[in-house]
Amino acid sequence: MFQSLSESSGWVSMITLVFMEVILGVDNIIFVSLIANKLPDDQKKRGRFYGLAIAMIIRILLLLGIAFIISLTKPWFTVLNYELSGRDLIMIAGGIFLLYQTTREIHEKIEGKADEQKVAGSSNFVKAIIQIALINLVFSVDSILTALGMTEDVGVMMAAVI
Repeated sequence: MFQSLSESSGWVSMITLVFMEVILGVDNIIFVSLIANKLPDDQKKRGRFYGLAIAMIIRILLLLGIAFIISLTKPWFTVLNYELSGRDLIMIAGGIFLLYQTTREIHEKIEGKADEQKVAGSSNFVKAIIQIALINLVFSVDSILTALGMTEDVGVMMAAVI
């Protein structure tokens, strides 16, 4: 861990990864903000903090488990002559979840129901944190795959995510 930082190529990977994390994290921050803004005013700041903390933890856990996710390329079953692997199912489920969340957010904004959904209570806060965690899980996959392509040093990847 961190062995590659003893070479200039390791530092280039680290700096590039930090910039990539910032770029790939913009869409994540937008969704965190959209969900957190539905919370009562006194819970918004905490919602954002916990959402972003969960994002970082999820990405670090995914980095540690990336070898397993990448190894899921062996076909599990076939649908319409297309072999589906575990990795394919993860990507499909993530895409469907993102489409659902995005469509729901657009409908709420168009119909003007976004502000009406502000309901006080801890169950709403927990629901928002769960939504943020699921969105972070989906957005983390592209970030992790990018990091894996840049370096094989998990320590450098974790430092860039943090």
